[in-house]
Amino acid sequence: MRLDFPDQFRWGTATAAAQIEGSPDADGRGASVWDVFAADPNRIDDRKNPAIACDHYRLMDDDVALMARLGYPNYRFSLAWPRFFPTGSGPLNSRGAAFYDRLVDRLLENQIEPFVTLFHWDLPQALQESGGWANRETVARFADYAHAAGELLGDRVKFWMTHNEPWVYAFVGHLFGSHAPGIRDLRTALTVAHHLLVAHGRAVPALREMVGAAARIGIVNNLEWIEPATADPADIAAAARHDGAFNRWYLDPVIRGSYPADMMEWYGDAAPPILDGDLAAAAVKTDFMGVNYYTRRIIAHDANGGFLRTRQVRWPFVPRSQYEEWENNPEGLYRVLVRLKTEYGNPPVFISENGTPLAEDAVENGRCADPARIAYLQNHTAAAWQAIKDGADIRGYFVWSFMDNFEWNFGFTKRFGLVHVDYAGQTRTVKESGRWYSGVCRDNGFSLSS
Repeated sequence: MRLDFPDQFRWGTATAAAQIEGSPDADGRGASVWDVFAADPNRIDDRKNPAIACDHYRLMDDDVALMARLGYPNYRFSLAWPRFFPTGSGPLNSRGAAFYDRLVDRLLENQIEPFVTLFHWDLPQALQESGGWANRETVARFADYAHAAGELLGDRVKFWMTHNEPWVYAFVGHLFGSHAPGIRDLRTALTVAHHLLVAHGRAVPALREMVGAAARIGIVNNLEWIEPATADPADIAAAARHDGAFNRWYLDPVIRGSYPADMMEWYGDAAPPILDGDLAAAAVKTDFMGVNYYTRRIIAHDANGGFLRTRQVRWPFVPRSQYEEWENNPEGLYRVLVRLKTEYGNPPVFISENGTPLAEDAVENGRCADPARIAYLQNHTAAAWQAIKDGADIRGYFVWSFMDNFEWNFGFTKRFGLVHVDYAGQTRTVKESGRWYSGVCRDNGFSLSS
């Protein structure tokens, strides 16, 4: 079966600065929260850190050339805030910011459209020492940073994303403590989440001022399809709470200008302080929604299951990625996209991340065969194709990730890339999935294998 996508559909790949760049001290860059967090080896599965990672800061020209040879026409990457402002504010560090000036030029020279993410979790450590995103002053500093980034790159970059996955930064970093900055406090996590959304609202007009009418700006949320484990009312209520905390808490403010009433009641005294104008800022007009999708969740009530009183039910007979908690469920992506259409006014959507890590990624005789990743990408792009056919406004799809990288608290133990990276020698080897995806980008579609 041949799946052809709409004209002007954008195919691309994605990375993040903290995961690939390395060179943490180069050209005046300041420390980020991830530099400090990963310096404690007990926090990282393989006890390694991102000080070198993919050495992309030095190998950028080669990486862009490889991207061009593969024919990937769009590239989503993030800026490192500590390269622009080593302490989060003050004078612009022109030497560090110049890296992105060169990167954008190289991309455009190779007919690759840049998609820029401002914040992919590498907050300057100096701001964290003043309270980080729990300190409202960081909202103002983020708007300043957005203005500076727009001023530097806005004559060439038209597509901008303010935040990547605010749920992850807020909850995994400030409630579960397994990401930087490693805090465990519900009220802090909710305050951070709120300030991220307000900062999104402050950054959008700052970008529009510098980029102009051609600017296309959005925010990236990681969304999951969530189902109750059984028809028991307790499980149904638990699934609704999980959906409220994971999906609706980040969708409703930016689209509807309000937090979900049921979750505000549930959080009670832990709910964040909301000042006049906050929700109007969060709901600022944007041009698209970025959606990162990896899995669905099946949720049951658990009286001892933490503040949400929920637990995730494992799937006994379904394929899973190397992340055992991640079910391979492309139907969930379809349902998420259709939900945005039916419940949230059908905003234009870029699927800004989708991919899978595989245990069998290994280079043998110069080849890296990963048929399971090809199957995963086929099935998920097919789900997007079906959502388009059913009326969802999907504008593009970005594979996570262009190349293997430092996968946060998992270290280098998880490989998501279309390109294999030998971290010892920094050799790049295109995986079979990377070659398959080249054909998809070239043909704007593919034949779905049986």
